[in-house]
Amino acid sequence: MGVRSAFSAEAKALWSDGRGPSLVVLATAWGLLVGARMIYPVLIPHLQRTFDISLTVAGLLVSVLWLCAAIGQLPGGILADRYDERSLLATSVLLVAVGLLFVITAPTLVLLFAATALWGLSHSLYPIARITLLSQIYAERLGSALGVTMATGDVGQTVLPPIAAILAAAFAWQVGLGFLVPALVLLALALLIILPALNVEEGGGHGPTSAGLRVVLAEIRGPNVALMSGILLLFIFLWQSFTAFYPTYLVSMKGLSPAVASGLFGFFFAVGVVVKPVAGAAYDRIGMRLSLIGVLLPAVVGLLLLPLFDNLAFLVAITALISTMLGTGAITQSYLAQIFSEDMRGTGLGIIRTGTATFGAGGPVVFGFVADTGYFDEGYIALAVLLAVVILLTFRMSDE
Repeated sequence: MGVRSAFSAEAKALWSDGRGPSLVVLATAWGLLVGARMIYPVLIPHLQRTFDISLTVAGLLVSVLWLCAAIGQLPGGILADRYDERSLLATSVLLVAVGLLFVITAPTLVLLFAATALWGLSHSLYPIARITLLSQIYAERLGSALGVTMATGDVGQTVLPPIAAILAAAFAWQVGLGFLVPALVLLALALLIILPALNVEEGGGHGPTSAGLRVVLAEIRGPNVALMSGILLLFIFLWQSFTAFYPTYLVSMKGLSPAVASGLFGFFFAVGVVVKPVAGAAYDRIGMRLSLIGVLLPAVVGLLLLPLFDNLAFLVAITALISTMLGTGAITQSYLAQIFSEDMRGTGLGIIRTGTATFGAGGPVVFGFVADTGYFDEGYIALAVLLAVVILLTFRMSDE
C-alpha cells in the first residue's frame, strides 16, 4: 500500500492545478516521436533488401537520423529561450510528419539519406522545448514530470516497432512507417490548442546574450557539468549502438523469428515505462549520483550475460536487466535542466545535448562495422565495459 499510495500521490500532484492535460499531450507527442525513431532498427532487413545495403550502411543511416536529431538541438534550445515553446513543439511534430512522407517515398538511397536527415532535424526542435516548458510548469517536480514524459517515449518504443514489423511483413516497409503521419498531424494541432504559451504570456523570451552565453559556458566548464556531459556522451553512444541492431542481433545470432525479436525489442522499452518515472522520482528524493548508479549497474550485468544465453526465457530476463539503463535520461536531464538559469536553460541544454548526441550518434555505424566483421557478441561485451566506465565517472560526482 505504501508504494501504491506514493504513486497515487505523485499522480495527483502532476495532475493538479490544471497541468494534467498539458502533460498528457506533451508526453503523447513525445511517445510517437521517439517510437518512430525506433521503427528504423526493425525495418533494417527490409531496407537492406530494398536498397541492397550492408549492416554498416544501415548503421550509417541510423547514425544520420541520430546525428541530425542532435545537431539541431542547440538552435532548438536557443529558439526555446527566445520564442513560445508551444509553437516550436507543434512545428517540430508537423515537420517530422513531412520528413516521414519523404522517407517512405524516397526512390533512391541518396534521397533516403536526405529524407532521414530532414526527419532528424525536425525531431531536434522538440526535446529542449519539452524540457524548458516542463521546468516552468513543474518547477517543484521536474524529475517526476520528465520521467513521465520519457516513460511515454518508452510506451511508443514498446508498441510502435512491433506494429511496424507486422505492417511491413503484411504490406510493405513504407506502411510500417507511414501509418504514423496522420497521428502526428493531429498531435501538432493538439499541442497548439492545449499547451500554454508561457513565453508569450510573459512578454516573450529574450534569448541568449553575450553575457548570458559566458555564464552558460562557465557553468558547462564546471567539474560536475563537464563530468555529466562525458557521462551523457558515452551513454548515448552505447545506447544508440545497442538499440540500432538489437532486433537484428536477436534474429541472426540468437535464432529468434523477426516477430519474436521485435516483441523482445518492444519489451526492452516496456520495462522503461516503469523505470523512468521511478528514476525521476528517485532523483527528486535521493539525488543524482545514487539514483544514476542504481539504474546503470543492472544494465552492465545484462550486457555481459547477453552473449552467453540463447534461451528465450533467459533473453527476456537479460533484456529486463539491460533496460534499467533507460532511467538514465530522467536523471541526467533533470540535473542539467536545474543547473542553468531559466532564461538560458534552453541554450545551455542545447549546447550539451548537441555536443554529446553528435558524437554519440557515431555509435550505430561503428557497431554496424563491428557486426559486419563478425564480432557481434564481442560488441555487446564492449558496450558493457563502456557502461562500467560511465558508472566509475558517476562515482566521481557530487549531488551539489
